[in-house]
Formats: sequence, structure tokens, C-alpha cells
Amino acid sequence: MDRATLAAYDAAAAAFAAEWDAQPAATDLHDLVKRFFGPGRTADIGCGGGRDAGWLATNSFPTVGYDASEGLLAQARASHPGVTFEMAALPELHGIAEASFDNVLCETVIMHLARDAIAPAVRRLIAILKPDGVLALSWRVEQADRRDERGRLYSAFGRDLLVGALAGAKILLDRELTSPSSGRKIHRIVARRGVA
Repeated sequence: MDRATLAAYDAAAAAFAAEWDAQPAATDLHDLVKRFFGPGRTADIGCGGGRDAGWLATNSFPTVGYDASEGLLAQARASHPGVTFEMAALPELHGIAEASFDNVLCETVIMHLARDAIAPAVRRLIAILKPDGVLALSWRVEQADRRDERGRLYSAFGRDLLVGALAGAKILLDRELTSPSSGRKIHRIVARRGVA
């Protein structure tokens, strides 16, 4: 994980969590989850303040939220006490066993990685899925690498970088859209891990 991005999230965790909670409901994400996720253990990688993990748990997906920011994890635990939240950082996701989840959500997180860490992160997201499990992945679309006013990294990359990392997985959805929640341009890919 990019150190400056992580430092920004830790320094203002309460403000970020409040900002995300104040956004309109992520109805497109909710529809996507209902369409593609099957029942079973679900990981929310880069869970931030826990908004999506809380929604998943409330909607019958036993969920573990993971984040690299201790500050955001504290916010998530306070806001969603019935959900388990643990520390893990992309691209390695140390402490998460391979083939341990039926569903993995990674919502607008990977663009905070340096470009050379993105493909390994996607391969690791697929690796923690059980065979036939589903990954829902999205990222903010950027024209050039940049840092925002808070110091967070936004890497610019094309979908081809991710598609290459998804070798062996079946792509179920691949589209660019404006997020109804954040109002930002994002790209979504949903992929099913192959059966070994």
C-alpha cells in the first residue's frame, strides 16, 4: 500500500468514514452483489470505514472487512460492531489464506497502489477466492497518475492490466460508469475464479 495514502487515511480516518457514510447509497454495487455473489463467506478488501462490509453482513453475507489503515479499522469497528474487521494490506494480504472466501469485494481501492503492484494485487484477490468464487473489483478511472489534496495516490491504468492478471478467471461483467454513490468515473470488473 502506498505509504502517503495510508498516512492520509490514518490521519483523518473519522472524516473519511463520515464522508463515505454521507454519500448516497451504492445502489449499483448492491445490485451487482445481489446478481453475482453467491451465499457464503465474503471479504471486503479495503473496507475503509466499513460501510460496504456492514451492508454485506446485513444482507446475509457473512463478511470480514480488511484494511491497511488502523484508523479506518477503528471507525469500522465502532460503526459496525457485529462485523469482523482485520488488518491486511494489498498486494500481499498477509494472514488471509488462499481459497478461503466465496466472494471478494474490492471497491475503489487498487488505484491507491503503485502501477507495478496492481497486477500482483489482483492475482492475490483471485487466490483468496474458493474455486468458482466471485471477485467484484472497481477502481477510479484516471488519465494520469496523481495525488489528491490529501496526498492519496491515484494510479492511472487501463483494464488490460487487470484482465491479464485475471487469467484463468471468467469475466462476467466489464464496464465503465459513473458511480451513483461518489459521482466519480469508475470501472467495474466481476470475475469468477475457475474450478481447479
